[in-house]
Amino acid sequence: MPRHRLNQYLAEAKTYIHCKSIDYLVLGNEAADLDSMASAIVYAYLMAAQKNDSTILALMPIPRADFKLRSEAVYVFGQAGIDLNNLVFLDELNIEAVMKRVSGLVLVDHNRLSSSMDQYGDKVAIILDHHRDENLYPHASKRVIEPVGSTATLVGEQLITHDLVDVHLALLLCGTILLDTVNMDPAVGRVTPKDEKIANILMPLCHPGRQLYFNTIQKAKFNTADLNTFDLLRRDYKKFQFGNILCGIASVPLPLTQWEQKDRALCLEFESYAQNQSLDLLLSMNVHATPGFNRELAVYCTDLYLHDTLIEFLQKKNLELTPLILKNQTSCLKGKISFYRQGNPGISRKKLSPLLDDYFTS
Repeated sequence: MPRHRLNQYLAEAKTYIHCKSIDYLVLGNEAADLDSMASAIVYAYLMAAQKNDSTILALMPIPRADFKLRSEAVYVFGQAGIDLNNLVFLDELNIEAVMKRVSGLVLVDHNRLSSSMDQYGDKVAIILDHHRDENLYPHASKRVIEPVGSTATLVGEQLITHDLVDVHLALLLCGTILLDTVNMDPAVGRVTPKDEKIANILMPLCHPGRQLYFNTIQKAKFNTADLNTFDLLRRDYKKFQFGNILCGIASVPLPLTQWEQKDRALCLEFESYAQNQSLDLLLSMNVHATPGFNRELAVYCTDLYLHDTLIEFLQKKNLELTPLILKNQTSCLKGKISFYRQGNPGISRKKLSPLLDDYFTS
């Protein structure tokens, strides 16, 4: 296997975090899913290689202890040979002190800063993303926002252009693209011709075959045996402000019927999590791959009227929701929760959030 240039770069870049000026801080979204973290790492490496400058750093926007919750990322990072000791996590620095030494922010896999980072909007210099463009930060010098299946596709495209691909980077990016597009299955509605093109260039460098690699990543993602409801909600979570409504959306790799077997008090746990996050609305978009790729939806609202009007709206938006009855659940103390099978698997969090934004802001 060739010399691991990525680990060398990460180790050197980490030495700058506490005491030296940082040209660019590369930041994935607050959910810190595989696409967000892998894209941030590789894009930071790409920028550093282009500029011959190690003062470009990728930040993992979660505490180090939470990384284990991203089981698919743990697996893919391991396959790519990334030394986790070389990564920088949010709880390992004073973000306010660091930001004083950062010249520019690079946003990958999102184009709006989280509320905790919003004060640094004037530092946003580059955006690389595949979500709906919210047309923020017009001063950014570079904006690559395309509706592809994975931000890793956009990173891979630039990596190939600059002839910087090696086996470690290929494993990291290709694993991410395969997971995000569900092995490039057109029936799921995520894959684009560009995803296919970039993955097909990277895949020959990966030692497992495409199907085997996807299967093992998928298996790792759906391994939730040791996670309780609190962990399941926070492992892949994003918070949104939709007009006056504060909403959290979790992506959970577990069928709702199996979740009920793990926890007979889902509404109380949702209620507690919503209260902790000061939410009006908490959604869980559940995915599972047996027998095929499927989606389900749990909707918790603190207000009963909000819940019922929202469900009425969602039923009109092509999610193809069918009520799912979980009979053994403890009742809510406040608010209301309901559960659904989602007949249209193409509506992901990335596609649902702009629908909710349009609904609540109008």
